[in-house]
Amino acid sequence: MRWTADDFHAIIRGERRGIGPTLARAGLWFAQWPVGLGVAVRNKAYDIGWSKTTRVPVPVVCVGNLTLGGTGKTPCVEYVARFYRELDKQVAILSRGYGVNAGPNDEAMVLEENLPDVPHLQGRDRVTLAMTAVEELESEVLVLDDGFQHRRLARDLDIVLIDATRPIDREYLFPRGLLREPVSSLKRAGVIVLTRVDQIESNSVDWQREWLAKRFPRTPIATAVHAPMELRLPSGSEDVARLRGQTVAAFCGLGNPAAFRRTLDDLGANVVEFRTYPDHHNYTRADVDALQEWAAKFPADAVIAISQKDQVKLQLAELGNHPVWSVRIGLQFRTGEAEFKGRLSSAIGA
Repeated sequence: MRWTADDFHAIIRGERRGIGPTLARAGLWFAQWPVGLGVAVRNKAYDIGWSKTTRVPVPVVCVGNLTLGGTGKTPCVEYVARFYRELDKQVAILSRGYGVNAGPNDEAMVLEENLPDVPHLQGRDRVTLAMTAVEELESEVLVLDDGFQHRRLARDLDIVLIDATRPIDREYLFPRGLLREPVSSLKRAGVIVLTRVDQIESNSVDWQREWLAKRFPRTPIATAVHAPMELRLPSGSEDVARLRGQTVAAFCGLGNPAAFRRTLDDLGANVVEFRTYPDHHNYTRADVDALQEWAAKFPADAVIAISQKDQVKLQLAELGNHPVWSVRIGLQFRTGEAEFKGRLSSAIGA
């Protein structure tokens, strides 16, 4: 039997019952131990100096996470880069770049659209990228995107995001769960940000903060939401309030598509149908043709709503004679923003 991504997630979360899923979870539970051993050996090698880190002559701030899938790093990377630009620092963003061989990926295109004056370098060797940014672009601060597990490049601050809708106290190492490395690795973090706290009950947010604070008492814990900032229409930008009461058909290719669906619901949109694609999905001509046919069946007053991350790849003004509206998301803090900014300032000696 071949699993889809949805099958895998349903099995590891215990949503599938019966002898087959139970045996699958047992097998995955044993399979996580070699992964854990490999991660432990690698981290220990860096901790004791067997594996060398490279320090570049400018501050490096990393935005990362512990899990596979989307925690909303791109809005945080944008927030951090914008913070340093407002201090009049020359900033560059460095990332591994999913699918970089085919050109800039969707996250890079979103950042380029929102931060046109901040270069984004993508490649497997982030040490080389860092030196290029310093020597050729005269960068004064480097923002390392999705680099918490990339320990070869020394950094001055590690920011770790945790999706509050997927509490890590209930997670296992991959492949039994979605953890890239054990929760104990958060001891390397300089600040922890619980994201999407608006999408769960407040008592759950409080419990997660307390759980983390007990284990990492010296690490500040902030809370934030991925807030819709504006609508991008073919005719220009408008306030997201325009979605209230609007008939909407939506689709996305995101790491956490349910979060985008909840955003539309919270804005008051009448979502009549919602399609999902894999994260970083590269839309083909056949995909667009299928979406044209899909969109054509909706009422004349309907609009097609997608994420900015999808729109930068598709560049569509309409589908099935319906206008395409994309939602730009930004990071907004609920608590801990002052301390978060203080850590950003300290990282560059400001």
